[in-house]
Amino acid sequence: MPHPTPSPPLFSADHLTKRFGGNTVVDDLSFAIAPGECLGVIGPNGAGKTTTVRMCLGLTAPDGGSISALGLRMPQDALAIKAQIGVVTQLDTLDPDFNCEENLLVYGRYFGMKDREIKERIPALLEFASLTSKAKAKPGELSGGMKRRLSLARALVNDPKLLLLDEPTTGLDPQARHLMWERLQALLQQGKSILLTTHFMDEAERLCSRLLVLDHGKKIAEGKPRDLIAEHLEPDVVEVFGVGALEVRDGPLRELAARVEVSGETVFFYTHQAGALLQGLAAYPQLRTLHRPANLEDLFLKLTGRQIREDA
Repeated sequence: MPHPTPSPPLFSADHLTKRFGGNTVVDDLSFAIAPGECLGVIGPNGAGKTTTVRMCLGLTAPDGGSISALGLRMPQDALAIKAQIGVVTQLDTLDPDFNCEENLLVYGRYFGMKDREIKERIPALLEFASLTSKAKAKPGELSGGMKRRLSLARALVNDPKLLLLDEPTTGLDPQARHLMWERLQALLQQGKSILLTTHFMDEAERLCSRLLVLDHGKKIAEGKPRDLIAEHLEPDVVEVFGVGALEVRDGPLRELAARVEVSGETVFFYTHQAGALLQGLAAYPQLRTLHRPANLEDLFLKLTGRQIREDA
């Protein structure tokens, strides 16, 4: 049987480059997003994530490379592309003078939609955002999580095929983040595509079918989350912390791990088989240990380093 022809990408960026002064912020970056896929972009502060999103939206002109979306080209067809894209930025851009319904109505007008058409969509959008009871409330009366969900509902007013979400859950408490994740999962199940930048590794692992890891504007890894973890990391991690943990790092137990790293007062032993290491640690009852599988945070820290980076 012949193999089915893969769908052309909904969005593709080829060899994007952006410089500010003598600083190359995005460096020869290429990626594509398939229909119904969530592509996550992760990297430290200053890695080029937000600049990449701005170029994808036509807000920042690349110094090199090209962008195509939905069969159109950026920047020539920027307005036609933006008409089929939904955006949630890091910063709150809701209009404080309008209530929830009015924010959706006014935003829909930017796309040339008729008031009647927008008003028909508003009840379902508010219900999707769990804001039906807040229809007449202004943003100043909403919690942080409610504002983020209203921003998401607003981004859906034009029924976009692709959503660009720049750190959409930053600043939210765990309950609000989980509710936002539920809504994003529902959108993926509807067949929408998402480009998501995030600092939360659990968010990336939960939502993203593929990940792009950026550092200093370059792509340093790309693939499915579990595949990247398997490719770059040992399967088991033993965290050791407490008085004397750093001395254990330099002792004979180090030989039982493939790799050892330190962050603050915690020692991370990366190993293919944790049994002997855990047995050896039993001789140090003053230490606390945590045995777990390797995760996306371990991958992130291995590829980009453990040093704190200030906002670039």
